[in-house]
Amino acid sequence: MKQITAKELEQKLSNGEQLHIIDVREDIEVAAGKIPGVKHIPLGQIPERLDEIDKNKHYYMVCRSGARSSNACAFLSKEGYNVSNVTGGMMNWNGEVE
Repeated sequence: MKQITAKELEQKLSNGEQLHIIDVREDIEVAAGKIPGVKHIPLGQIPERLDEIDKNKHYYMVCRSGARSSNACAFLSKEGYNVSNVTGGMMNWNGEVE
């Protein structure tokens, strides 16, 4: 499974890279703050919302600590999606939040 640290992801964003990020945390967690511009799809809804994820794009999956996003990556990889897990998740995120 491809992985990236929260710091590396933050660096890509500050360099102006156009990234596709999906936050798989629950609504209440996201309400406390999320990376600006990310798509929110709770982990349990991913199988029924695959039509919102483009197989031709690369996605970075993020959650609180990296465990749920790792599960999302495993599932999506098996379905043919190009994904990377953000290790450490939002617990290690020092960048901007909205």
